[in-house]
Amino acid sequence: MLDLSDDAWTAIALSVRIAGIATLASLPFGIAVALLLARGRFPGKMLVDGIVHLPLVLPPVVTGYVLLLLFGRRGPLGSFLADHFGIVLSFRWTGAALAGAVMSFPLMVRAIRLSLEAVDPRLEAAAGTLGAGRIATFFLVTLPLALPGVLVGSVLAFAKALGEFGATITFVSNIPGETRTIAAAIYTATQTPDGDAEALRLTVVAVVIALSALVVSEFLQRRATARVRATA
Repeated sequence: MLDLSDDAWTAIALSVRIAGIATLASLPFGIAVALLLARGRFPGKMLVDGIVHLPLVLPPVVTGYVLLLLFGRRGPLGSFLADHFGIVLSFRWTGAALAGAVMSFPLMVRAIRLSLEAVDPRLEAAAGTLGAGRIATFFLVTLPLALPGVLVGSVLAFAKALGEFGATITFVSNIPGETRTIAAAIYTATQTPDGDAEALRLTVVAVVIALSALVVSEFLQRRATARVRATA
């Protein structure tokens, strides 16, 4: 069942790498946006919330096309990054990581936001009375208490980025060894004569990786929740 070709193993390794980098790179922004939506009071909050969750309801191809317009070599952001920093995202694995991060960002933000909203504000107030500033209170009290949500959001984002297809293939195409992820490799196999066996093997691998990520997420969430309850 695991008699995969070298190209398939390359696609698997590339997918894990892209999903991991997409998750790690978006995590600080996910925490910041979740905190803004959970605690912020400002005009247009509903609009910001809608924009954050827009990738969930838009066709992935639309999101990929918008990324291509913005971050392509001729796009405003893409040309700036290429001319000033030598960073090229379109048709590169780094662009696949960006697409995965954008598509998985709403899931990450939602999980972290719910966890932040569940934090007892009295505990934060108690830290303030002991002399802790707002930043110290966040990192020493709020964030540790919201850790289960951070873990769940991170793993959900990883799993989503791992299986992303529509936005990725639109933005960075399907280049073997560069942007061909597991999803793209499965699609390619289904379009190839006698490729059904390869597609099935890759499907099994994708299911195993995604399921393992969810199991690990549940385990880490339970440990983090138990630790928070023990210290509360």
